[in-house]
Amino acid sequence: MAKVDRRILKSQEAIKKAVTELMIDKRFDDITIQDIADRANVNRGTIYLHYMDKYDLLDKMIEEHMDNLRDLCHSAADLTFQEGNYIWFDYFEEHHLFFSTMLESKGAHYFRSRFLDLVVQEFGPEVDTTKGANHGLSPEIAIQFFSSAMVGTVEWWFKNGMHIPTKVIAEQTGVLLDRNLD
Repeated sequence: MAKVDRRILKSQEAIKKAVTELMIDKRFDDITIQDIADRANVNRGTIYLHYMDKYDLLDKMIEEHMDNLRDLCHSAADLTFQEGNYIWFDYFEEHHLFFSTMLESKGAHYFRSRFLDLVVQEFGPEVDTTKGANHGLSPEIAIQFFSSAMVGTVEWWFKNGMHIPTKVIAEQTGVLLDRNLD
């Protein structure tokens, strides 16, 4: 794999951070490429070297986080939900600006939908309705229920300023999932 120039990485990170910060104050549709360039302290042309337009930039930012979350799920496949949740919530905390902005912004519906789809994909294989507490339930309903609960809890946590420590919310949501998906 070719090594990427650090200047390119630095520019891309500045651009992504600028978009996220701008979305705190403005609707995404009202943000211009010039706004992004000014905030990132780069030329407009630099943005176009990496992204077709602001929508491509946002899509790539979302996809990057979804890929990272998917990778975290796969790396935690042999762990309990409680153990795996520590990894997820640490990631959420590390990238709180992005997630809180995306879940609270005017464009939140698209991001929330992508996030929910990811959780459904990752929880799907874990939901067993052939035995235990979920015996006889519709797998489709069970997956939607647990996935929506997880996404809703993450959303609530961000909207309330992450007032519950990361370790506590990871542990308690993990316990709930372990109780109901084992």
